[in-house]
Amino acid sequence: MKCPICSQTCRSFTDKKLHTHYYHCGTCHFIFKSPDHYQDYDEQKERYDLHQNEEKSEGYQAYFKRFMDYILPLTENPKSALDFGCGATSLLAKMMREEGIDCDFYDPIYHPERSYRDKNYDLIVSVEVFEHLHHPKEVFRHLLSRLNKGGYLAIQTQFHYDDIEQFLNWYYRLDPTHIVFFGPETFRYLADLYGGDYRVDNGKNMLVIQKQ
Repeated sequence: MKCPICSQTCRSFTDKKLHTHYYHCGTCHFIFKSPDHYQDYDEQKERYDLHQNEEKSEGYQAYFKRFMDYILPLTENPKSALDFGCGATSLLAKMMREEGIDCDFYDPIYHPERSYRDKNYDLIVSVEVFEHLHHPKEVFRHLLSRLNKGGYLAIQTQFHYDDIEQFLNWYYRLDPTHIVFFGPETFRYLADLYGGDYRVDNGKNMLVIQKQ
């Protein structure tokens, strides 16, 4: 199987308990489930509808505040932003607006209006989205194209373990809608490919890329 990110040959491995097949790229460190395990739209929405994310929840607000506290000092006071894949609520966009940032939001299931495609932004954020994407390379390229020159793409997704045994014991992969997994090296490869400068990551789940 060829890697959908860098086109190099991947090695395969299997979760024998769940009968789930994965592929691991040793070049860009991308891991992905066999497409046979991908869920359709209705199956994904059924899973997402189980999320109990209330805008008034202090825990949910704190979750986004941790993200904002990390990325905003690194992104040079953006004036405009897009929350890509916001989910059922628009809480992150509202919190951005409270910081003086004019923030739009988009989600293919809950907020599918695509007026953002006619705009460019100083900052695009995508929180816990990339692990769900069937075509992450194309989405990454598209998001970078919607940035102003010098703008920033800030992503949150858990970085995987390269060790296969650790990966198989990792809670994050057990969500059936989590189908693709990244290391920092994967995003460095994508940034280099599409004209981005990989600026920084927190070693765990957050990273910032600047459009050149």
